Amino acid sequence: MKVWAVVAHGAPLECVEMPDPVPTGTEIVIDVTHCGVCHSDIHLWHGGYDLGGGKFLAVKDRGLMLPAAPGHEIVGKVARLGPDATGVSVGDPFVVYPWIGCGDCERCAAEEDNLCLNQRSLGAIINGGFARQVKVPHARYLLPLDGVDPSLAATYACSGLTAYSAARKILPLGADKPVLVIGAGGVGLAGIAVLKALGHRNIVSLDTSPAKEGAARAAGAAHFIAAAGDAATQRILAAVGPIAAALDFVGANGTVATAMACLTKGGKLVMVGIGGGELTLSVAGTIFRAQSVQASLTGSIPELRAVLALARAGKLVPTPIEEVPKHLADDAMHRLERGAVTGRLVLTDPA
Repeated sequence: MKVWAVVAHGAPLECVEMPDPVPTGTEIVIDVTHCGVCHSDIHLWHGGYDLGGGKFLAVKDRGLMLPAAPGHEIVGKVARLGPDATGVSVGDPFVVYPWIGCGDCERCAAEEDNLCLNQRSLGAIINGGFARQVKVPHARYLLPLDGVDPSLAATYACSGLTAYSAARKILPLGADKPVLVIGAGGVGLAGIAVLKALGHRNIVSLDTSPAKEGAARAAGAAHFIAAAGDAATQRILAAVGPIAAALDFVGANGTVATAMACLTKGGKLVMVGIGGGELTLSVAGTIFRAQSVQASLTGSIPELRAVLALARAGKLVPTPIEEVPKHLADDAMHRLERGAVTGRLVLTDPA
C-alpha cells in the first residue's frame, strides 16, 4: 500500500510502499478515506516533544520507528476482517478511535484507552491515517458516522474529542461565568464550539492572530482578544474581569502564565496543548487563591460517542474544513506549521 511517511525527522514526507496490513483475530483493516492534519503530527514529523528544562521526549522512545505514517484523525471503510472480528461488515464507514491501549488493563476495560500505560495509538506510535490503510485491534474502536460529514467526523477523533474532554473538566459552571479558551486553531475552535454546545455563553477566545477572530466568533466566542503576555492579561481582565476557568490549547510557558494570572479565586486551568515548556507556580500563592491545574489527554471512547451525538443533533458549530488530496500531505504539514490554516486540513483519499 501507499504510505505518505516521515522518512527522516524534518525532511519532506515521501510516498513509500509498505505491505498491506493483514488482520488476525479480532483485528479489522480500514481503507482510510479522510484523515485530519493535527499539530501532534508536526511533533512526530520533527521527532518529539519539548518537556521543558532542556528535556526532550523523542518519538522513538515511545516506540515509533521510521518510516512512519502520521495521522490519528481517521475516517474510513472496513476493508478486511480477522477471523474473530464481529459487529461490522466490509464497506461499513466508521470514525476510528485512535488512542488505542493494551486492551487488558483496568483503564481499557473502562473504555479509557487514552489513559492506558501501554499505548498503541494510531499515527503516534504505530502507522496512522497518512497510509492508505490502518489496522485496528477490535471493532470497539470503530464508531458509526450515522450522517456526520466524514471530514468533520475525522477531526472529532482528536480535536473534537480533546476539546470535549477538556471542557468536561471545568463543567458544570454557570453559563455566564467567563471561560478563557487559549488558541483559536483547530482544537481551540472545537473547544469554543463544544462549550457553546454544552450551554456556555461567556467564552473568551485568545489568539495572537487577529485573522482568527471571525472563526472564533462564528464558533461561539463572545469576546476575542489578539494579544500575548502582559497585554493579553490586561485586556482579558478589562473585558470580563477574573475568569472562572481556562482551557489552554497551546500549552507554552507564556499561555500558562496568562491563564494563571487571569484566574479568579477557586478558578481552574486545564492544560491541553503541548507547545512545550515548564509549569512554574507559587505554592503559597496558588493555595491562597484555591486555584487548581489539571492536564487533559485526548479523551475516552464514551466521550467520542458524546461528541458525535452532539454533531448529529446539530449542536456543534462545524469547524472550517479544507479538504486536501493525500498526495499533498507534505504541503499540508508545512502550511499547518506556518500557521497558514484557519480550522482544519483534512486529507482525502477515496478508497
